[in-house]
Amino acid sequence: MGSVKGKRIVLGVTGSIACFKAAQLCSTLVQLGAEVDVVLTEAAQQFIAPLTFQSLTRRPVYSDLYDVLPDLSSAHVELGMRADALVVCPTSATTLARLARGSAEDMLSCTALASTAPLVIAPAMNVNMWSHPATQANVALLRERGAIQVGPVEGRLAEGISGMGRLAPLEDVIAGIRVALGRPGALAGRRVVVSAGGTQEPIDPVRYVGNRSSGKMGYAIAEAARDRGAQVSLVSGPSALAAPWGVEVRRVETAMQMRDALVETVNGADVLVMAAAVADFRPDDPAEHKIKKTDADLSLRLVRNVDFSGDIARQGGPALVKVYFAAETRDLVTYGEQKLRRLQADLLVANDVTEPGSGFGTDTNRVILLGRDGSRQDLPLLTKDEVAEQILNRVERLLSGQS
Repeated sequence: MGSVKGKRIVLGVTGSIACFKAAQLCSTLVQLGAEVDVVLTEAAQQFIAPLTFQSLTRRPVYSDLYDVLPDLSSAHVELGMRADALVVCPTSATTLARLARGSAEDMLSCTALASTAPLVIAPAMNVNMWSHPATQANVALLRERGAIQVGPVEGRLAEGISGMGRLAPLEDVIAGIRVALGRPGALAGRRVVVSAGGTQEPIDPVRYVGNRSSGKMGYAIAEAARDRGAQVSLVSGPSALAAPWGVEVRRVETAMQMRDALVETVNGADVLVMAAAVADFRPDDPAEHKIKKTDADLSLRLVRNVDFSGDIARQGGPALVKVYFAAETRDLVTYGEQKLRRLQADLLVANDVTEPGSGFGTDTNRVILLGRDGSRQDLPLLTKDEVAEQILNRVERLLSGQS
């Protein structure tokens, strides 16, 4: 899995005004349980002092090619060989060039050359430096060799202009690290399709019939599958959540749009997780223009949406592992087991949305996992990230032929 807890991460910091953000990245990685060794280039020390990172990591900071570890072994060799991931954030144009050509000019480039760990680069520089053909060639070469590139993004740069070259958000950099660590995971080489969020069925151009789903559970599953090495497609109804880095996201609004998107993505998938709260009904005749307020009451005729869950699963083929959700307000297990049988699911995740801390919009969930073999697993109240891990543990067993 792509968890950073207990992992040894070498964080290379290079000469860019964005290197002050590397301190926050370092702090976050330490808080997540990683063991972080920081390597500063000479240029980086013009922007930020080694003491900053030493205070955050409680470990020595390295900058000189001839630095040694406490056991007197060569630092650049040992750090590179021991690393689970090498992260260069921010990555300057100079360092990109050194990494691409396999230079051994300084402590950081030597460490990279001595390491077989996955490389994560987070470029940050002037817009013209970024767009220069030499820089683009260097980045392309590193990607060919397997480096994970995060950013840059468009935004305001140090010179006061706007353009491509701004350091990517740190949450994206951390996602890139998780992807790097999860490459050899149990879902490596697998395709996982996840639906998430609610759907919105239009009444008129400004109003809709919908539900309270935030998409948090489905997004958590998509990120957890990504962190286990899977190629993930997320079909999402309207949600305030940002698209997870490293996940293909298709945004839809209505139930029929979600069906069409899933039809297009499920072919060739190994796993289908239907976490979306798809509307069962839609207005029969949506108004072309906004319905104006009057003193009269308004009546809506709702017609049933087609339940396409089974059709999507059949299109995926007999080997597809199928996981469905059942959000209920009473008789949770009874209704869950009925849905499990009706859809011929491999796993049914049932939760009572009226229970405190569980259901729509919360960061936690209490679920019951019902298996096709009649098994039942009652989970305690967990974060949705933790629930996602439990679900994927079961998915891995199903993919290996277990229940």
